[in-house]
Amino acid sequence: MSRFLTMLLDSAVSSPRAMVTGAQDPVRRPWGEVHATARSMAGALLAGPGAGPGLTRGAAVGVLAGEPASIAPASQAVWLTGGSVTMLHQPTARTDLAAWAEDTFSVLRMIDASLVLLGPPFDALAPVLAERGIAFRAIESLDGPPMTPDADVAGEGDTALLQLTSGSTAEPKAVRITHGNLHANITAMVRAAALDVENDVMVSWLPLFHDMGMVGFLTVPMVVGLELVTVTPVDFLARPLVWAELISTHHGTVTAAPNFAYAVLARRLARADGPLDLSSLRLALNGAEPIDPDAVAAFTRAGERFGLRPESVLAAYGMAETVLGVAFAPLDTGLEVDHIDADGLESHRRAVPATDGPARRFPKLGPPLPGIEVRVVADDGAVLGEREVGVLQLRGPSVTLGYLTVGGPVAAQDADGWLDTGDEGYLAEGQVVVCGRRKDVIIMGGRNIYPTDIERAATAAADVRAGNAVAVRLPAGHDGGRHRESFLVAVESRRAGDPSAEAVIRKDVTSRVVKEVGVRPAEVVVLGPGTLPKTPSGKLRRSATADLIRTRV
Repeated sequence: MSRFLTMLLDSAVSSPRAMVTGAQDPVRRPWGEVHATARSMAGALLAGPGAGPGLTRGAAVGVLAGEPASIAPASQAVWLTGGSVTMLHQPTARTDLAAWAEDTFSVLRMIDASLVLLGPPFDALAPVLAERGIAFRAIESLDGPPMTPDADVAGEGDTALLQLTSGSTAEPKAVRITHGNLHANITAMVRAAALDVENDVMVSWLPLFHDMGMVGFLTVPMVVGLELVTVTPVDFLARPLVWAELISTHHGTVTAAPNFAYAVLARRLARADGPLDLSSLRLALNGAEPIDPDAVAAFTRAGERFGLRPESVLAAYGMAETVLGVAFAPLDTGLEVDHIDADGLESHRRAVPATDGPARRFPKLGPPLPGIEVRVVADDGAVLGEREVGVLQLRGPSVTLGYLTVGGPVAAQDADGWLDTGDEGYLAEGQVVVCGRRKDVIIMGGRNIYPTDIERAATAAADVRAGNAVAVRLPAGHDGGRHRESFLVAVESRRAGDPSAEAVIRKDVTSRVVKEVGVRPAEVVVLGPGTLPKTPSGKLRRSATADLIRTRV
């Protein structure tokens, strides 16, 4: 039996801790109870529906459910049968169900799924799956004779998770995560975060179809036996302050979210006057998207009057290809920002600490987790040294061997076991620093300019929605007349559609980008709220934005 499953079974027996679900009327389920439910579900899966065949070892199972109380035992049940779990992207109220069904069918075909497990609030989608001939079973109907897994139910190399990458819809791709990968990354994160089964309380609203939610705030506490308080993204988006209230009520010690969520909560905390206590929080990880130091500062300022310790808010770096974590900032250090000379970075690809003149800011993301090696590589393959900027590569037992794609399996590692992250960055005093995605770098006048610098300047403009600006690279000759590379900026504003207001916004954005970054956009496009393409987990999609506005340039 794999070490991952062994940990899971051990915590089911020994941990007195529980999963608490629900924002209004919380329900506490001890992990032993969750495990008992999972064993009954696993028995039903092995028996099959009616006279039909049951799951066999190695079967791929899609899960479409929104409630953690359903997802936790259902996922565990699949693992107990030796199968793998794929959390399917969830439709929203704005989703075109026909398009969603087509994309979901592509994903299920790609992973060769045997079954979809369907749970609230997506039960009503059963007819959509049936029309496509997709085999499914309601999670609530899984009640069979409790099973005990055999010793050989799954080995270290067997697949445990097929994690869909961000934006996996029309052209899906899934990261193949083995039992060995899961065990390595979970144990590394537990060690780096100093998780304490007896005292820590994890609080989360993160989507479980994203690796930060599914691995970090469901699988980790379930496998280790930590107290978990969890609600859904819908709960958070409907009332962001619920996140802080859960931390206060349950004395939460560990939480995590993307940068945008901290920015949203900062605004709510600044206006809050209710009794909140955030003093119990010892670790608030910020990851999954570029970290804005100003947003973090706003959050810590707003939270301090409720007892939040600024040093508890830490940066993290991760990706599905390593299960979840790559690097965590050291505990109790707060957000450390590297101030870098802009010319040295953009013209010479050196991250030299700034003295005077234009500077760029990058959060330090911490040292690599135990077992993970990180190196920086130049275009010619040469390994670079301290503060030299190149492509980040990873190696270690957490790193996936490959992907599943519609065209078949694709290897993720080179012959020496290194994974190319696609991120540009550098190492500074042993900590990882990420500058941006390599494919998004804008080259102008010999300078390497990162879109995040442009986007931060743009979102500071009046009437631009916070966090809703995208800098899109325009290659030379893309429109048949441009002789050098440039870029445009697309922003969202509630004043879109008003020609005079748009003109003011365009002028303001251009002025701020020129002042902060020293380059002028070829164009500024003002769009209405909700227009910019995003991944299912909420990340802005630059390439899709380029497609959206290509005809407008």
